[in-house]
Amino acid sequence: MASIVLQDVAKAYPGQEHTPILQGISFTIEDGEFVVLVGPSGCGKSTLLRMIAGLEEISGGEIRIDGERINETPPARRGLSMVFQNYALYAHMSVFENIAFGLRLARTPKAEIQAAVRAVAKLLQLEHLLERRPPQLSGGQRQRVAIGRAIVRKPRAFLFDEPLSNLDAALRADMRVEIARLHQQLKATMVYVTHDQVEAMTLADRIVVLGPGGVQQVGSPMHLYQRPANVFVAGFIGSPRMNLVDGVAGAGGVTVGTASRLAWPYAGAVGRKVTVGLRPEHLAPDPDGPLRGTVLLVERLGAESHVHIGVPGIARPLVVAMRGEPPRADSTWAVGPVAGQLHVFDEQGRRIDATRPADGPE
Repeated sequence: MASIVLQDVAKAYPGQEHTPILQGISFTIEDGEFVVLVGPSGCGKSTLLRMIAGLEEISGGEIRIDGERINETPPARRGLSMVFQNYALYAHMSVFENIAFGLRLARTPKAEIQAAVRAVAKLLQLEHLLERRPPQLSGGQRQRVAIGRAIVRKPRAFLFDEPLSNLDAALRADMRVEIARLHQQLKATMVYVTHDQVEAMTLADRIVVLGPGGVQQVGSPMHLYQRPANVFVAGFIGSPRMNLVDGVAGAGGVTVGTASRLAWPYAGAVGRKVTVGLRPEHLAPDPDGPLRGTVLLVERLGAESHVHIGVPGIARPLVVAMRGEPPRADSTWAVGPVAGQLHVFDEQGRRIDATRPADGPE
């Protein structure tokens, strides 16, 4: 396996040098690590993956694999395997032939091909499908064949470009389990691109959040969830999304809406405009809660309900995730944040912690 280092990587297309789609991208993927690149459509995450693979030229910076600079190295010599969104299988070939294709191009002896393909088929539970062709397979089976074709080459690292986006919700959940199990068994370096933050949270050792201006934050899933560095990450990581509300900092608290005061144990930002983040799962019913409003909508999702409440002075309805019997629509309801679960951001969108000055470092 391999480590991958990106240092000040940039990408701009000819004639658009003044408006690069990626700039100053720097992070390290450790040997055997599962790193997910996540962000909204158009942020450049798939382009970045293709640059690692060698399918896109680099406009600036450098990429190193195990210390070796590979900016000009052809894709075939980088020792990487890529799994695409659209499977990219040969419809006229059997499953066996699709998996064996790369080995045959490399003139691998037939006996070795037979052994390698059957070992991969066993790992991916494809043994009974080796004689079928891709049109005879389900979406999940096709994706497993595409993964098998990547595994059989024994690459230095695996690159996944939104591999589950063509599958329905049930198959996506099943394939997430398959990919996680595969990583545990292979101990392989994996770089995975998705716009789905649920995939990122459930699969990654570390997540790289891309957005306007490049890398917004790098960290473990729970670190990003518990301590988002800015408003962008706060609104992107977590499902359902964090409630983001305009407020004003005061001595020992912040005021949101017309008169709702939320306890916050830092007085260093008194009088400053802030953005307050409240995760739906960290708002709890409280008859004396500071956030009181009208129930606009109740989404019953089985074990959990999402309650939308309109609070005077707050532009968007607050979403509260709760278990148990939810309140009735059009009723008045009060909630409050769970102690210690308040996120506050300054006027530039940067996180302010109660343990540091408002303009200090993280």
